[in-house]
Amino acid sequence: MTTPVLRGPLSVAAVQPTCTARDVAANAHAHAQAVRGALARVVVFPELSLTGYELDADCVAPDDSALAPIADACAVTDSLALVGAPVRDRTGQEFIAVLRIDAETVEVAYRKSWLSAAEAARFQAGPGPAVLQVDGWRIGLGICKDTGTERHVADVAALGVDGYAAGLVHRPEELPEQRARGTRIARACRAWVAFASFAGPTGDGYTETAGGSAVWTPDGVAVADAGPAVGGTARAVWT
Repeated sequence: MTTPVLRGPLSVAAVQPTCTARDVAANAHAHAQAVRGALARVVVFPELSLTGYELDADCVAPDDSALAPIADACAVTDSLALVGAPVRDRTGQEFIAVLRIDAETVEVAYRKSWLSAAEAARFQAGPGPAVLQVDGWRIGLGICKDTGTERHVADVAALGVDGYAAGLVHRPEELPEQRARGTRIARACRAWVAFASFAGPTGDGYTETAGGSAVWTPDGVAVADAGPAVGGTARAVWT
């Protein structure tokens, strides 16, 4: 007989920190500050948050010492950070990825599956959906274009997740679609959703970005919104 997993409330924050193009060390310090201020067990960051949306930025290795401030902040707050970065695997293939960072470990948790044409000129598509286990919660992961792809959403829903977290980069005029995706994914997966979306300028022609990091309930209701400003945080307790 299988013993059911007991699952308590989970505090989750979607943040939009300051970002300096291609400066991993500076961005890691900004991430650490965001983790300390988020007061959450899980802290979600935007797509490519460690480099900015700079498609020619150097890859970030999980053992890069520049990431130490984030791990230190996670140790102090008992948090787990989901951070955006370009990464390279052992075969030399490069991906847009989510790094999972806690007090002791940095590892690649997910690689973006659905790429734009500009991204595909450099990066490989990841192998598909991934689930992160946190305190009895099953959290599906995505990155930007994934969230608007029906196949990705259906595949994540099929995994029976309790929550979904994604990092995004969108233009201000794309904010209504960003919000609509959050609602659609929550209802499709019957799960909580957290989107962390860049605010302020970033790379590849994004002189402005949407911000609007948010959290939705499983029935698709937005219960927290960070607004458009750099430094904003959307925080909620998943139950």
